[in-house]
Amino acid sequence: MKVHILLVLLIISGCQRPKNSGSKEQWKTEILNTENSFSALSAEKGVKIAFQEFAANDAVLMRNNELIKGMEAMSIRLDGAGLPPDVTLTWEPSFVDVSESGDLGYTYGEYLYTSTDSLGNVTKSTGIFHTVWKRQTDGEWKFVWD
Repeated sequence: MKVHILLVLLIISGCQRPKNSGSKEQWKTEILNTENSFSALSAEKGVKIAFQEFAANDAVLMRNNELIKGMEAMSIRLDGAGLPPDVTLTWEPSFVDVSESGDLGYTYGEYLYTSTDSLGNVTKSTGIFHTVWKRQTDGEWKFVWD
């Protein structure tokens, strides 16, 4: 009988996920720092490079009511997006939250899209972004929804 109880306890404990070390506030700061690094890379090296660097392999983008699923589809879409050469996309999160387990989080805030045409005319547009972040097995945060 004791062996059965021990076996059940071992099975139950083996099914539990390991807890991420840290606190909710620490995880929020990690996500916020990652989001800010993502925006900075977009401004410095371009939209495509930034999205490829910070996306999980199974990330999903929603653009113009269309879902772009996975890194390969995202790269193809960003190649064919017809972005003008002088385009800048930056954003700033105004809110961040994270799950109690420290494996999922989300941010939202405002973005600024700036483009300059061949005549030097600057066009700016703003909007709201929402990003879902997932902690990867190596501890890094990557976005899974944008």
